[in-house]
Amino acid sequence: MAPTHDQQRLCAAAFLRSVSVGLTGVILVLDLNSHDWSLSRAGLLVTLGLAGSAAATLLSSLFAERLGRRRMLLLLGLLNVLGFAALAFTRQPAIFLAGAFFGMINGLGRDRGPAYALEQALLPETTTPQRRTLVLAWYSLLLDFGLALGSLLAGIPAILREHLYWSPADAFHFAWLFCLLLALLNLILYLGLSPIVELAETSSLRSGPRISLESRRRIARLAALTGMDSLGGGFLTGALVSYWFFRRFGLDEAGLSLLFFAARLANAASHLVAAWLARQIGLVNTMVFTHIPSSLFLMAVPFAPSATWATVFFLARESLVEMDVPTRQSYILAVVRPEERPFASGMTTLTRNIAYAIAPYFAGLSMTGLALAAPLFLCGSTKIAYDLLLYFSFRRIRPPEESPS
Repeated sequence: MAPTHDQQRLCAAAFLRSVSVGLTGVILVLDLNSHDWSLSRAGLLVTLGLAGSAAATLLSSLFAERLGRRRMLLLLGLLNVLGFAALAFTRQPAIFLAGAFFGMINGLGRDRGPAYALEQALLPETTTPQRRTLVLAWYSLLLDFGLALGSLLAGIPAILREHLYWSPADAFHFAWLFCLLLALLNLILYLGLSPIVELAETSSLRSGPRISLESRRRIARLAALTGMDSLGGGFLTGALVSYWFFRRFGLDEAGLSLLFFAARLANAASHLVAAWLARQIGLVNTMVFTHIPSSLFLMAVPFAPSATWATVFFLARESLVEMDVPTRQSYILAVVRPEERPFASGMTTLTRNIAYAIAPYFAGLSMTGLALAAPLFLCGSTKIAYDLLLYFSFRRIRPPEESPS
């Protein structure tokens, strides 16, 4: 079945945004450094961008139904345009910092903001329950490809400087203009969304979503569990994994780039496999029975006798660890009412981002205070505990397509 008009626009918007996020995550601090910003001020800008994203995620979760889903996406898109305009056209610190906050400028290179949460809440309205997981799997695959492409395009400023002899300021200015163009294209895509993505624009838009007591309990438990999963994931950032492979086996930048390129490809391919597997064994079973082996592979990495075996274990982990992404989001959106989906998606995204921001600091402490491989064990054990809690909490709560007729 061909993707619908709205699916094409939502997935294209996510892809374009993830390209800009991938590019921004690589060059943002480099640009600030070229303008003599201190690391503390650059860190403040990154923090403000993430804080703005968290605040917007919370507000869109609470008010998307009241304002209208398309209007909320347009508002988020417009703010992002203003943020990239600030990066492109000014270096006044106050304007720059305000643009980072209100424009939700993402310096971490991971697309988990308010538009991400809202787009996923809208996608189930464009398909049947039986195809919901597959649609979300394609959405996740395009996000991963967009982030990879954005990271690759982050080399353009260096090419402009070294081969065309542009100044650093002009090279980075070009990159921000490119991101601004992508943000404007996003607005155009949102403008073309059909009324299908909305619910009936009646009382729900005036008074906001009414979340049932049962859904509140489910959302609270799912938000806590997804936060726990992200806490485990935060112990294993790409920077710390790179450092571990460098210290343990002496892998240089070239080797590490190939390792992470292969890992991202494994992540992307696994989304479609997850959608197929979920049709065979169910969403919760797919999440748990792929996630636990991925953690065991991760915890085997420190015991690898060589870089080759460590790479094999790590890539085996990466081929499984993301299979819970489209299935979890599909499950979250399936076990609440349609009008509750923006709230459910937003709250679970918010807790994930908060938990993910906390863990890296403690991972660094454990690397120096406990053992070099401590983050790998902390990540794996936390995620296994999450999987077991998820399974025993939700194995009997089935989405509509898995329920008996």
